[in-house]
Amino acid sequence: MIGNYNNVITSRPEGVEKKRAYLVGGGIASLAAAAYLIRDGHMAGEKITILEQLDINGGCLDGSGDAIDGYIMRGGREMEAHYECTWDLFSFIPDLKRKDPDAPFTNPEPELVSDPERTVLKRIRDVNQWDPNSSKCRLMSSCGEPDRDPSLGLSSIHVMELTKLSLKTEEELGATTVEEFFSDSYFKTNMWYFWTSMFAMETWHSVVEMRRYMQRFMHLMPTMSTLENILFTTYNQYESMVLPLQIWLKSKGVTFDLKTQVTDLDIEIVNGEKTVTAIHLLRGSSETSETIATTADDLVFVTNGSMVENSTTGNTHEPAILNRETGACWQLWKNIAAKDPAFGRPEVFCADIDKSKFVSFTITATDSPIADLLKEFTGVDPYSHKAVTGGIMTIKDSSWLMSATCNRQPQYRSQPVGDYQPKQHKDDPDKNVLAIWAYGLFPDNTGDYVKKKMSDCTGEELLTELLYHWGAKDQIPAIMKTVKVIPCMMPYITSQFLPRVKGDRPEVIPEGSKNLAFLGQFTEIPDDCVFTVEYSVRSAIMAVYKLLGITDKTPPEIYPSKDDVHVIIKASETMHNGSIPGEHLLNHLLKGTSLQGLLK
Repeated sequence: MIGNYNNVITSRPEGVEKKRAYLVGGGIASLAAAAYLIRDGHMAGEKITILEQLDINGGCLDGSGDAIDGYIMRGGREMEAHYECTWDLFSFIPDLKRKDPDAPFTNPEPELVSDPERTVLKRIRDVNQWDPNSSKCRLMSSCGEPDRDPSLGLSSIHVMELTKLSLKTEEELGATTVEEFFSDSYFKTNMWYFWTSMFAMETWHSVVEMRRYMQRFMHLMPTMSTLENILFTTYNQYESMVLPLQIWLKSKGVTFDLKTQVTDLDIEIVNGEKTVTAIHLLRGSSETSETIATTADDLVFVTNGSMVENSTTGNTHEPAILNRETGACWQLWKNIAAKDPAFGRPEVFCADIDKSKFVSFTITATDSPIADLLKEFTGVDPYSHKAVTGGIMTIKDSSWLMSATCNRQPQYRSQPVGDYQPKQHKDDPDKNVLAIWAYGLFPDNTGDYVKKKMSDCTGEELLTELLYHWGAKDQIPAIMKTVKVIPCMMPYITSQFLPRVKGDRPEVIPEGSKNLAFLGQFTEIPDDCVFTVEYSVRSAIMAVYKLLGITDKTPPEIYPSKDDVHVIIKASETMHNGSIPGEHLLNHLLKGTSLQGLLK
């Protein structure tokens, strides 16, 4: 493959020893950029500083809590084999192991060290080969009745609309929404339920983004109902991906300035050339601004915008309160964008949070009857360390359009389950703890059983509504004695899907930029898909290679799914519920030729 051919050791960029790099934001895009500055840019780690306003890195890739007070994940990311940039990054990052396997289990970071015998990529590959993913109950309705129909449920009109979408250009589609493009009946099909729940894409979101997903992941269409080609990390993505990468970066000398909020950049613009000359920031709780002076030799990477900015949490007895203030990350982008049109238009993505918010909740269930419910739906023992739901189970007739997932357990290194019993203290009793994640796409709707808006519900009320739809209304009192539930409100979580046109998202390297790059979900990367780890890592590779002038290596290609005739035929067959249009005629025309095999 071209990606393997290009996997060479890069030449040392001229003058790299004079450069410093400042990365604004501690999400996966910045961490990846730091890693590529070191590996392919030959930059000393001591010259790299990551500035993060929170007290922890990772951005959207999070996972925290404990078995006593409850675990919390704001969300999760499905992945697949053709995340070429992501797998390239984690092919050289060592996995983690416990420094002292016999020590009591406390905070994971101090007691974890790099494992020179295994990379993060190998760990992810091994666990997914040992336990290939498969969804046994992708859709359900009528209070716990599984929908076993694997078809997309498309009519000829829907197929025509999907085909028309694939043939349109992004310029032709402009700011068209999904609901403006498709007929109303499409939103009652299985395909839409698969689509909207898996990608969190709403009817008022950009049809351009839907088109990109269709073309980028066309090879996955035949398994939309089973999710058989979806990959998951061993633990939550903070512990499986962020921690190993952060520990490797620290070992290289990278500086992490946490609790440091960047408020603005000074950018000198002369004859169209744009150079960052200063970084303004606030440290900790201080209201006194500090300034880092930068030169044209220095590199500044900014993660513009954030999907998880201003996230709030509640608990079993309290709801998560919506924060409508402009987040610091968004304000920074606004300040930068005011200096030049090439820096994008943040208001397109952050001005209407009622179209970008949803509520998720994490259930921590200890020795709970909820395990029996999951086994009934999936046929998998939740304590077996195998994938249980195999991705989300979506409730088609839920007013909140709820979905829930129970991934391989444990999802946290500190989580006791089955024969895996890490101890806080040596005399801790054995127990089985499940971490289950759920969310709803319509937080302003009133529940079907709990007659409240989803956004106003406590953790207990959210789980009550879920159990009702699981057909377990009679078990609610018993289950509630065994759980902690932490709701999370995210105002901007789907803001990257809002309708936009060319120029709303800045280029990774804006026109005329000498030392500034943008990273993450709100940059413009042709043909790739936002709301993925891959998009963030790709932006990092592009930014590093361009700013350092690396020419003997290029970012891995985007997998050309839409250009593979085998993929196109299989996708067409799936849309037509198992048949290929004109198959009899095609077989007759191609009989005796090498092309006839393409239809098999």
